[in-house]
Amino acid sequence: MAQDSVGLPSDYQFWIWKLSVWAQASSLETQQDICRHIRQFQEFLRQIYEALKDMDSSTVIERFPTIGQLLAKTCWNPLILAYDESQKIIIWCLCCLIKKVPQDSGELKLNSWTRGLLSHILSALRFDKKEVGLFTQSLGYTSADYYPRLLKNMVLSLVSELRENHINGFNTQRRMTPERVRSLSRVCVPLITLPDFEPLVEALLTYHGNEPQEMLWPEFFDAVNEAFLLKKISLPKSAIVCLWLRHLPSLEKATLHLFEQLIFSERNFLRRIECFLKDSLLPEAACHPAIFRIVDEMFRYALLETNGAPGVLAIIQVFTWCFVEALKKENNQLKFAVKTYFPYASPSLVMVLLQHPKDIPQGLWHQPLEHISEMLRETVEDQTHGSSGGPFESWFLFIHFGGWAEMVAEQLLMSEAEPPEALLWLLAFSYSPCDGSQQRTQTMAEVKAVLSHFMKLLRSPTLSAGDLQAAAEESRGRDPRPPACRRLIRHLLLNVLLWAPGGHAVAREVISLMAQTDEITHEIIGFLDQTLYRWDHLCMEAPASRKLARELLTELLARVEHRPVDRVAAIQPGLAGATG
Repeated sequence: MAQDSVGLPSDYQFWIWKLSVWAQASSLETQQDICRHIRQFQEFLRQIYEALKDMDSSTVIERFPTIGQLLAKTCWNPLILAYDESQKIIIWCLCCLIKKVPQDSGELKLNSWTRGLLSHILSALRFDKKEVGLFTQSLGYTSADYYPRLLKNMVLSLVSELRENHINGFNTQRRMTPERVRSLSRVCVPLITLPDFEPLVEALLTYHGNEPQEMLWPEFFDAVNEAFLLKKISLPKSAIVCLWLRHLPSLEKATLHLFEQLIFSERNFLRRIECFLKDSLLPEAACHPAIFRIVDEMFRYALLETNGAPGVLAIIQVFTWCFVEALKKENNQLKFAVKTYFPYASPSLVMVLLQHPKDIPQGLWHQPLEHISEMLRETVEDQTHGSSGGPFESWFLFIHFGGWAEMVAEQLLMSEAEPPEALLWLLAFSYSPCDGSQQRTQTMAEVKAVLSHFMKLLRSPTLSAGDLQAAAEESRGRDPRPPACRRLIRHLLLNVLLWAPGGHAVAREVISLMAQTDEITHEIIGFLDQTLYRWDHLCMEAPASRKLARELLTELLARVEHRPVDRVAAIQPGLAGATG
């Protein structure tokens, strides 16, 4: 027995004992105990397989003489075997025991015993009673035809009963009892990933009785959510919405799962983020205000904890775009009041932000931007509105709608007259929302002066990259610019390169001067990707600027391809506590 402790998991003896306990009782408590421990037990089986897979079968038996006892007890437990994941791992382990070329009667006997267990696993869900076989033959069915049809009919019968009770909820004589519904959800836990059971899973999720407490088993919700996130089950949106509305931990886990997918992606391009978001169903589910508010609260938490990390900002902006698109598909008119989605914001401001810039003539874009600026400024700078959340809540609302937030600099460049103060304020606020009035005024003055200098250089017959870079770096104040202001000026310069005809000729040289660190290089890549994504959604006609932006993006990506950066570091710290 001591040999079993060498190379096998430390809790080997614990699971041997557990399997013995589970084999001696078939009570409801035992079944519940198996369901509670099945994930840990499956992980234990994986560790067993890792220990066995590189050994010869003779070595396995010599070093681990009780391994057969463990695997046999597992194979003869029907509830463990009902989980498809358990079946798979047990089969892997048993295959390690088979001797490909048996040398003696002992090895032949071991192979026969192992194949017997494998055969049992493969036929475990069949009812091989003689009476049933005779009955199916008399009907003209083979067992291969009969059992799937029997299972299908049983599932359809339960689904019909649930739906009938859902419609006739007050018909107490025919209504399914809460105890039976709960028991049914418990029985379904190990069967959730089987395709034949999907209709029953959907019917349970969408079934609502008149009970004050949740009828379904918590483990049922957990199992369905995990299967959905791992793409092991396909359910309609309505069922997933019911899942997330009825079980908050599942919604939180789905949101964190999405964050993990995006954070650990090799490159977080906005098109890729959009694909992940739509595949997650979260934007569509968020059409229900309760789901939107919870997801948005997790976004707010991540944004605060990461100090406004660009990766989190990108996820929020693309999520909002997908959410608004889903709202329009579902109904041209909002089913719920705007206040239910954004309770801390002025409904009139939200309605302006909800407008798609594409629906407004390009020459008039400055008008809604100035209106947005006036409403935000009144909320941020008027102390009587401080109780509604302050500057952060106003900024958090504004950055949701990246289509508006990112076109302010472009509008300032296109303005032939004096730069409108409203747009200067909005640009300064979007990059540094928590600045005081005095500091924001200084940023506005910096932007105005740099913008004026850029325009003067662009009218020069001998525009040089060095002059543009020097104009961007020259500070008009006594103190060095804060980091947010420096980032704002860099983005203003990038807009000059994309929009001004003279800027095209020196764009590559200017970017070479700017991109002196990996951090700034990736910032420029993010800016170009975001700009192209926004132009695509706005259907903007700017062929020369679009061509230049794509070329610059391709060249910068090729440059950093062999210099990987830690994409997780900027976002992950804030997510660690998001489940708390």
